[in-house]
Amino acid sequence: MKIEQIEDKKTWEEFLKNCQDKTFLQSFSWGEFNKMMGNKIWRLGIRENSNFLSFALVIKIGAKRGTFLFVPHGPVIDSKVKSENDKEEVLSFLTNELKNLAKAERCDFLRIAPILENNKENERMFKKLKFREAPLHIHPEITWELNVSRPEEDILKGMRKTTRYLIRQAMKNRDIEILKSKKIEDLEEFKKIYQETAKRHRFVPFSFEYLKSELLAFKDDNQILIILGKYRGEIVCGGIFIFWQGIAFYHHGASLKKYPKIPVPYLMIWEAIREAKKNGCEKFNFWGIAPLNSKGEILNPKHPWAGLTLFKMGFGGNKKEYLKTQDLPLSKKYWLNYFVEKLRKRVRNL
Repeated sequence: MKIEQIEDKKTWEEFLKNCQDKTFLQSFSWGEFNKMMGNKIWRLGIRENSNFLSFALVIKIGAKRGTFLFVPHGPVIDSKVKSENDKEEVLSFLTNELKNLAKAERCDFLRIAPILENNKENERMFKKLKFREAPLHIHPEITWELNVSRPEEDILKGMRKTTRYLIRQAMKNRDIEILKSKKIEDLEEFKKIYQETAKRHRFVPFSFEYLKSELLAFKDDNQILIILGKYRGEIVCGGIFIFWQGIAFYHHGASLKKYPKIPVPYLMIWEAIREAKKNGCEKFNFWGIAPLNSKGEILNPKHPWAGLTLFKMGFGGNKKEYLKTQDLPLSKKYWLNYFVEKLRKRVRNL
């Protein structure tokens, strides 16, 4: 096996088209977004003879409590690589390369958020390479996904009865308006309700620079859209949606609590689903949800995402659970980061 840096966007995106399990966090544009945010990145390709087996976007994250190399929702492995032994070989080779890179970059640990299914085989594969479960995840480990390749009426039929009813009520309400945009001015409007949502739910919001950089990174390829929901001319909810390689992602969401009985958010999501269909998407990924039990019920009703999870599940779909985020300590400083993140998780009730 050989490893090389991939600079060509077409090569990168074409390889990912052949991969079944993927999210936009390994897209070429997400790498560009990270560069805009001042992060150092590497786009690595693992090759055997003339064929690429795996790609991995690697991001250097600097922090006072420990600097690390991060692979978000990766590495992405070609669908032709099916056996566990072959996957293990690819991961082992990548890990050794990342160790060398981490040493050169003076990093304290490696962190991988795998795009692999959460099962015992994949867990053992990482343990074999001396990884341990991370104390806190950066990107979702449990997502909710809906098949949107079906006719609209079929999608509506698959929804919870209440959700379907509220969408139809909202469609009849002349005071409700849905706005779709890629303008910075409308991102400013989203930011206002996003900050209000963060205060209400007690989470640290992404900065406007972050949201703006994300918009600019995906805008030129028509892969991003701001959708705002208005009631009597006032913006009461909004979302930022990414459309990439046949999958739509509900990446950021926000809403005001001012009109709780007016179903604007339901119509906003329905319009996003319709937009996904227009963009040729087969899947609609609702992004992160709270952990569920074997019956599909929320494990912890006090989880900060409990209400949002119920909202998302109402549109129909299925849970998709990835392997827990994995860390490979490389220095003693890692343990400072470990205990800080462990404390944060407890404080946030995650």
